[in-house]
Amino acid sequence: MTRTALPIWTQFTSFPKGWYIAQMQKAVRRFVATYSYPELSWEEVRRVRESTALPLLLKGILHPEDALRAVELGVDGVYVSNHGGRQVDGSLAALHALPQVVQAVEGRVPVLMDSGVRTGADAVKALALGARAVGLGRPYVYALALGGEEGVGAFLDHFLAELELTLALSGVGSLEELGPHFLAKENSPPSLGRGGA
Repeated sequence: MTRTALPIWTQFTSFPKGWYIAQMQKAVRRFVATYSYPELSWEEVRRVRESTALPLLLKGILHPEDALRAVELGVDGVYVSNHGGRQVDGSLAALHALPQVVQAVEGRVPVLMDSGVRTGADAVKALALGARAVGLGRPYVYALALGGEEGVGAFLDHFLAELELTLALSGVGSLEELGPHFLAKENSPPSLGRGGA
């Protein structure tokens, strides 16, 4: 069996040598040109803040120093997100960044979070780590695609039911009771009885 790095479909066609790599490079250049704005800076956040009294949330925060800078510039909330991890495979998970961002802003602004929230249990974890609210991206879009408005309604019913079930099975009566203490960072090994092994 021959192994190749090229997709199987390229083995059965007569593309010129190097065509696949050239097409991939072209696709990357187009993506960067479409979705990357290297000229954006903290100056743009300051300018937007000065030009409107509307609430301003800054999304894409993954580092506590960025959260602090955003608060200093007058944002009304920070949104911890890696945008679903679509842009950088293997990027820092928003849930892992959340506790440090919450700690950095010290309650001065609400902290919201998305990226990876698929279930009510996921929402409970984020809320326990300090998020004031969570955003739902793909799940409701999938529900909309599959069932229209009724699909979204059904998804939200299931999501909320799972959230309530997670709270109930965890012995938590309300969202206000949640906190980092609710989640175990590390489970200690099970006891083997008196005297150890």
